[in-house]
Amino acid sequence: MESTGKAAVAEFVATFALIFIGAGAVISTNLGLDLTGVALAHGLVLAIMVSVTAHISGGHVNPAVTIGLWVAGKIPSGRAVVYIGAQLLGAVAGALLLKYIVPTELFDAAGGGAPALAEGIAAGKGILIEAVTTFFLVFAVFGTAVDPRGPFSKTAGLTIGLVIAFDIMVFGPYTGAAMNPARWFGPALAAGSWSDWYVWIVGPIAGGIIAAVLYASVFLKDREPATP
Repeated sequence: MESTGKAAVAEFVATFALIFIGAGAVISTNLGLDLTGVALAHGLVLAIMVSVTAHISGGHVNPAVTIGLWVAGKIPSGRAVVYIGAQLLGAVAGALLLKYIVPTELFDAAGGGAPALAEGIAAGKGILIEAVTTFFLVFAVFGTAVDPRGPFSKTAGLTIGLVIAFDIMVFGPYTGAAMNPARWFGPALAAGSWSDWYVWIVGPIAGGIIAAVLYASVFLKDREPATP
């Protein structure tokens, strides 16, 4: 894996791409793009970005993934902090570029592509949805990219991207199925919309930690030393 600086650049670029394409797809629903299109846009861009950056930074592209890996002892604290900073900056850059490019009325109508709670979905249920969907994501990350027995070089990016796609296909209408604090933060900042902000922080981080601890303690125990 590359130096922390180079890895941070990779995380910035990958997260920039995720927000630019993902939030852009949500905005494009005003032009006729359907839920499947939104799910595929997110899944495909993440699959490509994880595949491209895996050998440089590990292809986290998500603070919830980084925190899960940190809790499981798979990434040092300093590197984790740098990764999260790069991811948030990439998310903001992607969202602001979208705001500049997309017609204002379309951007505003879609809330900048930021995830939002559907009518009838309370914040508590939103947190649970985000936690469960992120659990699936981080569990897939550990099974394909962290576990030395997993098919990292062959299918990790595709597998992780498909998890994003199927989560959004089912739960996108309820919470946006962000599964990623950066996916919320960038568009929310660009749109100036902070409603129920904790849903997309608490939910993904909780789900990511649970998945990481479960996989590491059950399936990786005694297999390799943790990173200090």
